[in-house]
Order: sequence, then structure tokens, then C-alpha cells
Amino acid sequence: MLDFDQFITEQKNTHMTHLEDKVIYGGAKGTRQAINALRELRDMLSGYHDGHVSVKWDGAPAVFAGTDPRDGEFFVAKKGIFNKNPKVYKTPQEIDDDTSGDLNAKLKDALKYLPELGIKGVVQGDFMFSHKELKTETIHGEKYVTFHPNTIVYAIPFDQSKKIRQAKIGVVWHTSYTGKTFESMKASYSVDTDSFRPSKNVWSQNAILRDAQRATMTKKETQLVDKYMSNIGKLFNQVSGTTLRQLEGHPELTQTIETFNNTYVRKGELMKDAKTHTLKLLQYIKTKYRKEIAARKTDKGKNVQKEKLRSILTFFSNENKLSLMKMFELQREMVLVKLILINKLNQLGRINTFVKTSQGFKVTGHEGYVAVDTLGGDAVKIVDRMEFSYNNFSADILKGWDTPSRA
Repeated sequence: MLDFDQFITEQKNTHMTHLEDKVIYGGAKGTRQAINALRELRDMLSGYHDGHVSVKWDGAPAVFAGTDPRDGEFFVAKKGIFNKNPKVYKTPQEIDDDTSGDLNAKLKDALKYLPELGIKGVVQGDFMFSHKELKTETIHGEKYVTFHPNTIVYAIPFDQSKKIRQAKIGVVWHTSYTGKTFESMKASYSVDTDSFRPSKNVWSQNAILRDAQRATMTKKETQLVDKYMSNIGKLFNQVSGTTLRQLEGHPELTQTIETFNNTYVRKGELMKDAKTHTLKLLQYIKTKYRKEIAARKTDKGKNVQKEKLRSILTFFSNENKLSLMKMFELQREMVLVKLILINKLNQLGRINTFVKTSQGFKVTGHEGYVAVDTLGGDAVKIVDRMEFSYNNFSADILKGWDTPSRA
């Protein structure tokens, strides 16, 4: 069996789906991928095999760096690297011509300091801090050096922070790419940072979570996860294949379902009753499109929205509604398994994580993890959306981009 960090996939790592959303977006194949990823994690945390999981770091911006396969020159880039005409930057002027503000400054720092690492090929990571963003703070009576790129505040005990305090930038790497052109590159969900040259100017980390055996589940926890996984398998068998295929071919509907489900995420709530959830979804769709119809000023515009509503409502046959209920139950069971696994993985954290509120700091977990279904060939996000996504949406949580230095 391949370890997570050895797995190669065709996909570029520019967007990953939440594990439970594979059910609505990926059809039968996507659902199997999510189930297989959960099984891999369960088996790893039950002590059946060794494996590595990537930690999702809450950095910004996403940064790509390495050697341009077309001419061998060093470059940095944002996500436009995989466009038909790849957007890469090799000089400060090219960055100035295309960006501004905080993004401009960080890309220029990346271009200045990352060549010191001697990166081979192409790698992708999260920009965690520039030197001016580091702070020395006392949190719950302990002295830390902190950085706050987005929602999460990362805190390193001051007496362990010498390398960070010396660094001009910090980057956590999670994906490497190989190929003769940007368009044909394949992604591997790990980066061999051991091959990088040391640099006092760059605090550079690999996102792979090490020593997973230290978070082995207890027998009781394993039995509970097994119970949920058994229920997931039964529910999957009860979902109509026709329903899954119709959803897979109707992106506007699947996006609407995700948006509706996110109304619960924003409140930090877990769906309770699948039947009620389905009925509320149907009402949400009708209300949404009636507002869209009313907002249009011409008959042509109104008719376009009416046709969209009609097309979506044709999906809600009795068979499809029953399958939707089973799908929502399936998603709920996946979330319950996911939360158990995340709680175990969080025990391995070596950097303290907090969120900042007007009342001070509150302990939180990592943004999440990335698991690869080695059988189905895809990577999925394992995120505690009841915590991280709620924090991300909440106006009560102060974000890194709200600070004056990020203006």
C-alpha cells in the first residue's frame, strides 16, 4: 500500500473538495474515494499500517516556485501557473506589472529568498509570514513568537523560535510537480524538503504530519469509527445510482446544495434530520430563484431564471428525494467519523494554534488535513468545519488580513 506522501495524481492542487462534499459532486466514484480515504485514515490510526497525512496550514498566498521546464530559470507564481498561458514571475518588474499590495510584497520576497533553497522541479506551498509580520506575544501566561496569515494564529514558544525570528519569510510546502510542461505536470502530495539547501532567511517546513503512530486510536474509538463506517456503507448502497449520475451532470444544483449546507457550517451546526434538511433545501431553492426572477427587469431575464428553477425542480422526484435523504445521512456519518479522526490527528501538533477574538486568544485545532484515496486517485480535505469553517466565517474572530500591515 502506498503511503499518502508517495501517491502521485494527475490533478493539480489548486482546489480540493471537502471529504463529505465528494458525495454531491463526485457521484458514485467520488463517494467511494471519500470512503476509501476515511478507511485509510482509520487503518493508520488503528495501527494497521504506517502512513503520512498532510497538515493543511492556513497560509496566504499560495505560492509556487522552482525551475521553469521551458528555459530552466527560477520563478515564483500564484495559481495562474496552470493556465493555458502559464503566469510565472522571474523578475520584480514582472511582479509589479501584475500585482499590488500585500501579494506584491510577498511574491517579491519569495523571488528574492527562495532561490537560496536550491529547489529542483516545481513545488507549491503556503506563505506563512514575512519578517515584519512576526510578533512576540504572551498568550495564557506563555511567551510566544506568533504569525497570523489568515484565521489561525500560529504560536511557537519563544525559547524555540530562534530560526523563525531570523527568517525573512516562512513557507510550508505541501505539493511537488513533475513534468516537461506546466500543463502536463503531475502532482505528488509531499515535498522532499530534506533536499533543500539550508537558508537562515527562509523558515521552510514540509506539511507531512509525522509520527502518526503516536495518535493511535483506542479500541473503543476504533469500534465507534467501525460502526459509523458500517453505516456509511449501508447508506451508500441505498442511494440510487441514477440520482448520483443526475447530480453529477447538474453542477448548478450541486453548487446550490453545497451553498445551502454551508448555511449550517456558518452557524457551526451539524445537520440533524435528513428529511427536514431535504424539505428545507427545496424551499431554499424556490426562495433563491424567486428572488432572482423578481430582480430581473426584462421578460427575457425573468424567463432565464424561471427556466433554471424549472430545471432544478424536475430533479426532485420522489425517488431522488429519498436518495437525497440517504445522501445527507451519509454526509452526516462521514462528518462524525471525520471529527473523531481529526481529534486524534490534532494530538500530533507541534505548533500551538489559536484564534484571536476581541476578548483574547482561544485554543483551536489546525485548519485540517489532506488524505489521499490511494485506490481512487484523489485528495480530499479533512476539515473540522464545525470549528475552522465557523471561525473562518465568524465576524467575532479577528483575521490576519485585518491587521494594518496587511492593508
